Amino acid sequence: MSVRNPAFIIPRQSVVGSEGEWVKMFDPPTASPPTPEFLLPTNPVPEFIAAQGLGTVSIPHTVKLTLLHGINITGWDGKKLLMFTFTNPDIPLSAGGVYPGPTLRVPRGVIFHCHSHGDGPPPHTIHWHGIEPTSINDGVGHCSMEIGTYTYQWQPNFIGTYFYHCHRNTVQHFEMGLFGMLLIEPSDAFDDPGEFGKPGGYPRRMVANLTGFPQFPGFIPGDPVEGVVNGDPHAFTVPYDVEALWVLDDVDSRWRALAPDARATFPKHGDMPGVNDNFHGNAGGAVGPTDFFAFHDFNPDYFFCSGVPFMGPVGSTADLKDTIAHFGTPDGSIPAALNSGVAGMQVAINAKVGQTIMIRPLCAAYVNVRITLPVDALVIGVDGRSLGVPPFERYNRPFVQKAGTPADLSTAQRVNLLLRSDTPVNSFAKVEFRQTAGDRLLLTGRIPIVIS
Repeated sequence: MSVRNPAFIIPRQSVVGSEGEWVKMFDPPTASPPTPEFLLPTNPVPEFIAAQGLGTVSIPHTVKLTLLHGINITGWDGKKLLMFTFTNPDIPLSAGGVYPGPTLRVPRGVIFHCHSHGDGPPPHTIHWHGIEPTSINDGVGHCSMEIGTYTYQWQPNFIGTYFYHCHRNTVQHFEMGLFGMLLIEPSDAFDDPGEFGKPGGYPRRMVANLTGFPQFPGFIPGDPVEGVVNGDPHAFTVPYDVEALWVLDDVDSRWRALAPDARATFPKHGDMPGVNDNFHGNAGGAVGPTDFFAFHDFNPDYFFCSGVPFMGPVGSTADLKDTIAHFGTPDGSIPAALNSGVAGMQVAINAKVGQTIMIRPLCAAYVNVRITLPVDALVIGVDGRSLGVPPFERYNRPFVQKAGTPADLSTAQRVNLLLRSDTPVNSFAKVEFRQTAGDRLLLTGRIPIVIS
């Protein structure tokens, strides 16, 4: 008995006639299934964005995302690179597609709805990476439905840094840019202005256990069992003044030449999932000299941070392109319309002495990423979960990443970093893109960090 010759053969179950209930395991899908156990959404963020004049609300308390929409982005040498993107038809700035997808901020505990639709060519899903929804809302291709049109529904329970991406033909669609950041915030992050800043502004708060790290002011401890102090919703949180988003990505330009014939890269399904599916050649046929290379041959030649190119070829040390020119904002920050209405999120860091800075790196690259910072940083969260926060404080704790000490991230990893300097800094974060096989250095990118 083996994987290739099992003792018992379980035939693949047909979904013909029941696509509306469970749309999966066939290509292409033709159904738009209803959301099971549909609840009324309570997410206030779409209305908050609309109130600022940045968009409209076509479905109350509901985010709209359509995928895919092809756009061309510009590499360091002016070359146009095809990307697959998410669009939000309710927000003009993202209605034509943006790379990465628009950043979604969601308060903890709300009922989140995303009305999604797959376009040219389908099928697609949206996977909410690190969130724990029901199976049909998880968006994992071949395991949940492949849309069609669908309203995703889930309720976030842990404040932290997550992301969303297409999970159908994942290797290609993720590399081609079908992803965006997903930030779960404190439950009152979009309430009326109060003591801890205001919706859309700073300071904002992040869950952390800063017992033993008094250099970060404003930390609110709590009861080690219940995680609250006198019912304070901000127990085990710390305010931060400056926020930076580093979505670190690599692009293989050869994959773009083949992308328009996307359906030719779909695997041919056998009758035993994971046993006789054929992922090689075009549509599962014999591998010929001009056939697609089955996603095993990845050699990136362009590199980006949150959509901003590093300005150099493979083998070079390259600075990040000027963010003011890239984003068209006076301070080079990410436009509020692409950040759930929150203004001021940075890529290149510009802060003041004594401010608390939070950096959210995501490794969206298929190679490994090594980050070296010029100042000490406190790692307070990994992959959406905060370290040392009850009820898991016995199993992990925040730790210091010393200045000049490299730290590695692999594909889909996220960390939350806190920085604070009492002296001016005019330096760079060093970001090395290193080939997974053999650890060959491909490019050293530099992200400015100025604390004045």
